[in-house]
Amino acid sequence: MAAPAARVVTPTLAPGNKPRRAASGFTLIELLIVVALIAITSATITLALRDPMELQLQREAQRLAALLETARAESRASGLTVRWIPKGLKTGEDFRFEGLPRTLQLPTRWLGEPVAVQIENATAANPGLTLGPEPIIPAQRLRLQLGNQHLVLATDGLAAFDVADSP
Repeated sequence: MAAPAARVVTPTLAPGNKPRRAASGFTLIELLIVVALIAITSATITLALRDPMELQLQREAQRLAALLETARAESRASGLTVRWIPKGLKTGEDFRFEGLPRTLQLPTRWLGEPVAVQIENATAANPGLTLGPEPIIPAQRLRLQLGNQHLVLATDGLAAFDVADSP
């Protein structure tokens, strides 16, 4: 009697044939999805842990920069000298704009808690910022403080007011 012949199974794509995985592990797509989920989770946690004072100060700085640029543009368009003064004369004013036409009423209060303002090179005769009417104004910097958070808004005289690096 002869010995039975050995059967060799060759994997094919024929119906009923189960292909075997050559190597086990993760695909590149699976790894990219996991990395993306980790990045989204860490960004969410980072934003949730931000200091509310820092967030409010950044919002106030961006709003003030927009107000200063609005007043600066109006000053150039109308030919009027416009100044920004940190403390208003009236009760309830945190700051004011001098020299704007009466038809343009800009806000005079901070959105949240009052922000302390220190203008570099301010004098008793000129306690504020000069915003125009010349297209190029003097370089000016002001420091905003809320709690223990500090930001500096600055312009070189030609560019718009923007948050600058603290010296």
